[in-house]
Parts: sequence; structure tokens; C-alpha cells
Amino acid sequence: MQHYSTRFLRRTVVGGLTAVAAVALLSGVGQAAEKFPSKTIEVVTHASAGGGTDTTARIMMIRGRRYLKTDMVVVQKRGGGGEAAQSYANKQPKDGHTVLALTQTHLYTIALGKSPLKIDDLVGVARAMDDPTFIVVHKDSPYKTFKQLIEAQKTKALTWAVAQIAGTEHIGAAQLAEAAGIPMKNIKAAAFGSGGKMVAALMSKAADVSPLNVSESLSQIEEGVFRPLAVMGPTRLKAFPDVPTTFEHGYKVKCTTTRGYAVLKGTPQDRIDTLSKAFVKAMGHDTFGNYLKASGLDPAESVAGSKVWDAALKEEYANAAKALKMLGLVK
Repeated sequence: MQHYSTRFLRRTVVGGLTAVAAVALLSGVGQAAEKFPSKTIEVVTHASAGGGTDTTARIMMIRGRRYLKTDMVVVQKRGGGGEAAQSYANKQPKDGHTVLALTQTHLYTIALGKSPLKIDDLVGVARAMDDPTFIVVHKDSPYKTFKQLIEAQKTKALTWAVAQIAGTEHIGAAQLAEAAGIPMKNIKAAAFGSGGKMVAALMSKAADVSPLNVSESLSQIEEGVFRPLAVMGPTRLKAFPDVPTTFEHGYKVKCTTTRGYAVLKGTPQDRIDTLSKAFVKAMGHDTFGNYLKASGLDPAESVAGSKVWDAALKEEYANAAKALKMLGLVK
């Protein structure tokens, strides 16, 4: 029979309790590491400070950081039509602390093969803005209706003011030309660099027509300087019930500028859900809602969660890739 001293037993018991405490401590550390968010969330944008994408992100973050209970910062990575922002995000841990601020520009860059990402590498988190496009002419234009414009374009070349070649407006115009049977050569796309410069081009009559966002053309339309001929989408806008849609005329062409947020594939789903819930809640607050209303947009129609936004991203990408191929910009 073995005999154990009191001192040996005491050491054994104490040692065992210490081991149990150590395991519990390590377990607690592991659980703490799983907390999300556990650090500052970076919202990576390709846009310049003060631009629409930058402003939209910063207003969302006013309430977003409160609901997520962590700080949020904008990280600007400009260049390559979103390529620099995508490359930066691609090098960060897929843990939900890096969020991409997306516009269609990112989708075009991917479709053109100029990005390290593929469309399936992105997972939509939330949509912030859905800014429909008006087909707009100057008040002095001879085209009073959308039908008149389409008929004229079939035999006459007109200058369309767009932000950039192979950009949202150019692709929208090309899709309309195909749907309406307009010779592509009659859509003379002239790149002016931005929405503001597109407005200036139409005001100075340097362009005949322009596919301008509601937020970009609102003031000129309200002042009677511009005439909206159609909304490039399936439904009329509540603020402009008398402006018909391209769909009503038989052309299923949708053109809209969307802004939203995405993370890279591989980010845990529960973290995507947490971000989506917080972002949608933040953008449902009057702070963000009033920003959209001031741009002529309906918050209820603009803001959307992960499921809707992710599906819209994939659909927009497919349409963009098709249009770019039609324009001969991709094989």
C-alpha cells in the first residue's frame, strides 16, 4: 500500500486547481477573441474626400459606430477605378473589420479584368443608396417626349454627356440603344468626368442629352432648366409621378447609381449579419434618411440589407459585363 504525505496531497490538489483555472482563463481569452467587433472597422473607399461615396459612408457611420459599439474610419485607397481599394481589402483579414464601400465602378473594374477579385469574391452587406437615372434634355431641346428622342436617335447622332467611357451612364445609354434599335454610332458618348460636369455640359448645350441621377439633376429640373423625359427603370418615382419609365415604353433598361458596402468571401456569416443589421439600422435613422431625402431619394427604396443587396450586385455585374462586351471593351 502506498502512503502519501499531507504535503504531497496539498501540492497535488493545489496544482490541479491551478491547471483548471489556467484552462478556464485560456477559454475566456478565446471567447474574448471571438467578440465582434473587437477593434476599429475600416470602410475602404476609392473616392476622394467630400465625394458622394465618401459623404454617404461618413453619414452612415454617425449611427453605425454607435450600434456596433466600436469606432469606424474611412480609409481612402484611390486609383484604378476601385482596383487600389479592392487590392487593399484583399490583403486584410476576412474578419469583418474591413468593409468595402462599393459603387458600380468596382463592378466594371472586375468585369474588365483589372481587379484581383472576381464578382463571387464579394458579399454584399447593405445598400445605402439607389439613385435612379433620368434621361434629361435642356428646356430648349426640340425633344419634348421620350418617344420623340428615341425616334430622332434612330436616324440622327446626338451627343450624350457621361461621366466616363465604360461607366454607368455610358453603359446605360448603350443598353437603351440596343433595346430601342438605335444604331450604336448615333450614341455619341462624351466623357465629362463627373455628374457636376455633366450638368454643366447640358446647361451650356455642349451635349444634347444626358443620363443624370436624380440627386445630380434635381435642382435644374425643379427650376425648369432641364426636362426629364424618362426614368431608366421599372417604376415611376414618387417625387416625379408624371415622368414615365423606359419600361413603360417597352425597353427593359435599368440604369441607376448604387452605393453600398461589401466584405470579402470567407468573412464569417454571423459577422456579415451583425454588420448588415447595424448598417441598415443606422441608415434607417433620420440622420441618414434626411440626407437621402435632400437628394430627392426615398430612404425606404434606397436602403436594403445583405440578401437584397448581394443579389443586386450580382445582377448589376452580369448586366455590366454584357454591356461592356457589346461595346467591344471585353471579349
